[in-house]
Amino acid sequence: MPLIPRTDLSVSDLCLGGNVFGWTADEPTSYAILDRYLDATPGTVSPFVDTAEMYGNGVSEQILGRWMADRGVRDRIVVATKASPGEKQHPLAAAEIRTAAERSLRNLQTDVIDLYYAHYDDETTPLEETLTAFDELVQAGKVRHVAASNYSAARLTEALGTAERIGVTGYVALQTHYNLMERPAFEAELRDVVTGAGMGALPYFALAKGFLSGKYAPGEQIDSPRAKGAAAYVGERGDRVLAALRDVAAEQGVPMTAVALRWLADQPGVVAPIASGRSVEQLADLLPMQDLVLTDDQRRRLTDASA
Repeated sequence: MPLIPRTDLSVSDLCLGGNVFGWTADEPTSYAILDRYLDATPGTVSPFVDTAEMYGNGVSEQILGRWMADRGVRDRIVVATKASPGEKQHPLAAAEIRTAAERSLRNLQTDVIDLYYAHYDDETTPLEETLTAFDELVQAGKVRHVAASNYSAARLTEALGTAERIGVTGYVALQTHYNLMERPAFEAELRDVVTGAGMGALPYFALAKGFLSGKYAPGEQIDSPRAKGAAAYVGERGDRVLAALRDVAAEQGVPMTAVALRWLADQPGVVAPIASGRSVEQLADLLPMQDLVLTDDQRRRLTDASA
């Protein structure tokens, strides 16, 4: 049961991505996915769900909000959402952040957002203004903790220093692109910033747009909106990674996706990988990662294959 550093938020080992709600999963399917995820999470653990105001222009948040209200489970769920750019000229200006937060609170049918991200960096707005606006939401009790998403190491360092200098709430986590096929961007610089500041990383595209499921191969036609992105990983290195995943999955008796997610969850600085399923069946392949324990040798083989 990982803890998001510098917070009181204990969360599930798998963060469920809500980007599919209202997109590749209609509302009844989204409800079924959320029900299954909730059922698979021990009662002592808080299921962790990630969404954003820009997912379906608020539809993802609305579906999650209706589900939590219908099931009466808001107090059990750790909810993360994001102030997104959309068509905004200055997306992290104070007025935009306040408006976005109020919209998300309405969509989610809640009084407080547990983890609120700056979805993308906004270099057109001074960091002092952005961080002060986030801090005001925390002080008002509308947001528990704030975090960054898609920040460079330099800008994250600057944001952390700015928050300390002006005495406001700082970012406690970073959502970033990281998986077995995408390692250098995080491991070269961002990881040192995250761990050095006592933050936690929450990697998205944890399954390399589905490539690490093993269903993508040269010439295969896959019915998925992410197929083109996943196909970019096909090649010699991708073959090595998939072979290592297949071997470890066979040894453990679990799906390849569960192994890929567990490797990621075990990396320094990582709190929980974010992954989504557009059906209950896809989600079922992810869930075993929560109880999976890789051996040092298995972890090393995956790391070496993806080097």
